[in-house]
Amino acid sequence: MKQLLLVGFGGFFGSIARYWMSKLNLTWDFHSIPMGTLAVNIIGSFLIGFMLGIFMNSNLLHTNLKLFLVVGFCGGFTTFSSFTNENFLLLQNGQYLTALIYIGGSIIIGILAVFAGFLIANQL
Repeated sequence: MKQLLLVGFGGFFGSIARYWMSKLNLTWDFHSIPMGTLAVNIIGSFLIGFMLGIFMNSNLLHTNLKLFLVVGFCGGFTTFSSFTNENFLLLQNGQYLTALIYIGGSIIIGILAVFAGFLIANQL
């Protein structure tokens, strides 16, 4: 139960941070790119890599803190950070084809899924 609460509270704060960052879309326009989402994806990817690097190289940090920050906060902030971390680990382990399939599949199938959902919703 304690672990669920740690992840939940971390996700709560991560989601608030994501919402705040998404407001950049309203104030910063660069060729119609959703800058808030782009910033969240890049910052989240950096944060998850930074935190995992610290957790892997230090015995000082508790597993509960990792759950709160990596799974909770970064997961609530952006799932893209999890996606990029998983691909980094695949590449680090020499699983290049798996990473390529995962990247391509996630992006292409993800866009097709959004399109399919949109089409289905418009048929209702």
